[in-house]
Amino acid sequence: MPCDIFVFAGEKSADLHGEKLLLALRAKNPKLKISGVGGPRMRAVGMHSVLKMEDFQVMGFIDVFRALPKLIRQFYFIADHIQKLKPKAVIMIDYPGFNLRMAKHLKKKGFKGKLIHFICPSVWAWGKKRIPLMAENLDLLLSILPFEKKIFADTPLRVAFVGHPLSERIKNYPYKKPSLPSEKKIIALFPGSRKKEIDRNLGLQLDACRQLLLERSDLHIALSVSDERFLHEIQRILREKDWDESHLSLVPAEHSYELMQCAYFAIAKSGTVTLELAMHRVPTVVVYGVSRLDKIIAYDILRIRLPFYCLVNIIAQKEVFPELIGPSFSLENLLRKAKELLNEPARSTIYSACGEIVRELSGRDTSKEAAAEILKTF
Repeated sequence: MPCDIFVFAGEKSADLHGEKLLLALRAKNPKLKISGVGGPRMRAVGMHSVLKMEDFQVMGFIDVFRALPKLIRQFYFIADHIQKLKPKAVIMIDYPGFNLRMAKHLKKKGFKGKLIHFICPSVWAWGKKRIPLMAENLDLLLSILPFEKKIFADTPLRVAFVGHPLSERIKNYPYKKPSLPSEKKIIALFPGSRKKEIDRNLGLQLDACRQLLLERSDLHIALSVSDERFLHEIQRILREKDWDESHLSLVPAEHSYELMQCAYFAIAKSGTVTLELAMHRVPTVVVYGVSRLDKIIAYDILRIRLPFYCLVNIIAQKEVFPELIGPSFSLENLLRKAKELLNEPARSTIYSACGEIVRELSGRDTSKEAAAEILKTF
């Protein structure tokens, strides 16, 4: 079938960005024919699906290794499909390990369309060797963080800062009244959006909250269920912890912003959710439990050494949210940081810093600007 644009989104967050981008592209040119790989949101707005995004979701180094044969088969299937369709542009959203290899492969095979990457990989943190690779194989990089353009200043790659998509999404979000006790201070828990994240993070989060509840009667716990598929896993952990559910509410994913809006404090897995919490100005302790083998691969083999791992802190270039990553994620450390953030002066300091981040990232309609930049390449 005819195809003007091929879009690849391999993760849940990319599906969100892809949905808005497709709507913006169609608003500018309703006749565009768009095919690709995406999730339920992109499929719902009329993208012709070649493969489903859900087939690509893996987490951690070990999971990637296990899924490698399947990913390789999918890689060549998509590459061959793009070559047959001959779209004017291929838009690759995030998922850099897969997408940058795809760009290099297509370029080597003589693909004549434009190769566009939306959301810059974390070359400013690690993987700096990707910079020349991207400059050589991409025609356009759509950046969502203001400092990223400078990183490519010495390369021929055209980089356009289009603003952060979360800013516009939160600005236009239709908040509803949450069904949480208004007389209590809400501690929001965000253990993760994948089973292994929940297994590694939720237990310690609950242990810390149980201790806080023993010390303060004005608190209530609200646990974000990011995906209904993992509700049974969450309930299993609650049973194992013998949790008194009168002190806890489960909040479905579609009301996570309502939870953030009323949260007094949060404990959240490192990831995009921390930036969403910052944009809601919620004091947050950022946690990330890793397996021993993942730690060896990250620290000893890949030698990842960063001053910060939390996106909020990377943007601010200072500690806004305290981070407990890997070995530092312990009950003792979590309790200490939580107690600091439940009180002044830490709360006011964080609130002010979050305001600075909101001002830096707001003021743009990311999807519209990205769509305009993409159509310029035709």
